[in-house]
Order: sequence, then C-alpha cells, then structure tokens
Amino acid sequence: MNHPTLFGDHFLHRLTSDEQAMVQRVRGLCRDTLGPQAAEVARQDVFAWDHFRLLAREGIVATAFPRAYGGSDARQQLRIRIIEELGRVCSTSASLITGTDLSTRAIVAGASEALKQQLVPGLCTGELQAAFGLTEPEAGSDVRGLKTVFRRTPGGYSITGRKKFITRASTADWFVIVGCAEDEPSTFLAALVPRDAPGFTISPDVGKLGWYGVPIASLSLTQVAVPASHRLGAEGEGFSLAQDALLRARIGHAAMALGRAIGAVEIAAAYAVDRSVFGKTLGEHQGVQWMLADMATQIEASRALLSLVAEKYDRGDADVATYASMAKLQATDLCMKVVTDALQLTGGRGYLQDFPLERFFRDAKLNQIGEGSSEVHKTVIGRDWVRRARGAERNPCLHEGSLVDY
Repeated sequence: MNHPTLFGDHFLHRLTSDEQAMVQRVRGLCRDTLGPQAAEVARQDVFAWDHFRLLAREGIVATAFPRAYGGSDARQQLRIRIIEELGRVCSTSASLITGTDLSTRAIVAGASEALKQQLVPGLCTGELQAAFGLTEPEAGSDVRGLKTVFRRTPGGYSITGRKKFITRASTADWFVIVGCAEDEPSTFLAALVPRDAPGFTISPDVGKLGWYGVPIASLSLTQVAVPASHRLGAEGEGFSLAQDALLRARIGHAAMALGRAIGAVEIAAAYAVDRSVFGKTLGEHQGVQWMLADMATQIEASRALLSLVAEKYDRGDADVATYASMAKLQATDLCMKVVTDALQLTGGRGYLQDFPLERFFRDAKLNQIGEGSSEVHKTVIGRDWVRRARGAERNPCLHEGSLVDY
C-alpha cells in the first residue's frame, strides 16, 4: 500500500504528465534501490558506479542534455524535483545528477558541433564522463582570480596551471579547463583536455568529511597542448561558460539541500511518533511539535522560492542568477539547520552511524560551501540589490528628492 508523502506533491501539478511520470519513476528508484543502499555507498569515498549506471540506464543522467544528442532536454522545473527526490535519501545520487550539469554544461553550450557529436551521446548514456576544472588554490568563487594560463601556439594552446577540489577527477575521460590568456589576463578561455594528455596529471583522491561516492582530486597542467578545435566557445567566453555551468549547479545544490532537509524531517517525525518519553510520545510534546512546525514551514517556503527560480531559468529571465543565489543561500543554510535540529530531536539514536541522520549531517555542510559559499552569495545578492535600487521605482510613501534631506 502506498502512503501519501509527508511533504505534499503540490509542486508536481506544474509538470506535464510525462514529467510527473519521471518523478514517480525516480521516487520508485529511491524507495527500492537508492535509499536502501545509501548507507553502504557512504561507507567509503569511491565513485558510486552502480548508482551512476542505474541513473544513466533510467535516463536520469540524460535529462541534462539536448534531445539532438540523445538527451531529454528536461526543464529545470522537472530537474529540481528529480534532484529533491534523490537528495531526500542519498546525497551521492543527487550529486551525480547536479555534477553532470556542472561538468558538461560548458561542452553542451560551447563545443563545436563535431565535438558535441563525438562526446555528448556518450555523456548521456554514462559511457563517458567529464569533470569541470575551475577552482584553484587561490581562486574559486572569484573566477576572475584564476591563474591557469592559455598560451597561444600555432594551431591551438599550451595550458599551464593547477586545479583543486575537482569532482570526478579520478573517473573523468575529459576535463573542462578554464583559465585566461597569457598575454591578455582579462580574456578567459575554456577548453577540453583528454585524460591522457601529456603534461596533465591527476592527484590521488583527497579525503573529505562527507559526500562519499563522488571523490575529489587535484589537477596539474604543465604545457598541455590543446588544439584550437577543443576550445569551448570563442576566446573571451570562458568566463560566461563557467558562470552558466555554475548557475545550473547552484540550482541543483538548492534542490539537493531541500531534499535532504525533507528526508531529515521525515525521519525525525517518524521517530517522534514511535518514541515515548514521560508517559507520551515525543510528537505529543508541544516543544517537539513547534520544532517540526518551524522546519516544515521553512522548507515549504524554500521550495516555493526554488520553484520560482526554475521557472525563471526556463523562461530565460535576466535576473535568474541573483535568484539562484537566493535559493542556494536559503536552501543550503536551512538544510544545515534542519538536519542539526532533526538530529537533536532524535537524540543519541541520531548520532549513531547506522542511523541516516549521521550521514545527512556530514553531507549537509558541503552544500553551504560548494559552488559559492553562503557568504559569497550574500555578497552577490546584496550587490545586485543595491544596483537595482538606484534605478528602481521609489516607494510612494517617500518624499521627492534626496533622503539625506528628509
């Protein structure tokens, strides 16, 4: 017997019948395979090949790619619901989908037609993998601080630099490398580098607190020769390609965080119904009810904001980047708080490794850091709001003229 979910499916009514069927298929995978196996995947930080192949076989990976190359070209309104469902049970599975966006978006948006024909069908099916080489020892969220250089050569480029915190580095066949022109530091470029390129080395995997199943490593490039045909976009478009990839990844991070927060509340609420203390169940205590009320209300508000962002992205609204920062900031900070409170509510049980909240707690932190920390997004949002205020309609309650003279 199928029971209704604790959090309503009201947002699914905005999807087509085919899109709703996709969400239900993902929910079935979570219930039957991904959820029951999530704890085992999280025991060691090696690439979760079984989960990745399952998601590729079921067409979930292909939602990131255009139909012309074998994908399903899914709207963001569908993708946020898919990622939310995955994040509800398994951060690894959700990360495999958001990571596909991050690692391949520049290929889809900037590769030549010949390169796309060569690579994208394999990326859709999971036969090929890519990684996104942006972050450096001294530059991450500040893309303009990149030190990796592209030196122009006859017929292409020679790339030298270092990259760190690169997800899928140990499994990728191709790497999107972003840097700047050696003789024009303000000109950003992006290019595809094959794994076996001379002068290109990949470090051993680097251990981390959580998010097991998607290892990270560092990259080193020493005069790596790349033909001009492997450049992504035109010279000078490397920055915009990176920003486009980060935009989609930030939307994905918000959806993953909300899914995890939803899962944490589901677990905490079930525990509150089962556990008795002082003669009644935890759920009958007003303090616990208030905790659940706060968590549920804030999650639903954050889901509404993310749904708005997905609509803006699908419409191509000019201000979608700022709203994506809002959703990423709100959802990831909320997730950290909700998971912490849910663990507190479940007491000693929640702290044990065989209980899901221990894993949820370790995984939640990276959402606040990856693809721009919460502090970076506050700066992005605040700066944009100040800029908008200069040209916005004034509140009609104000007098004309400078407010300094009020």
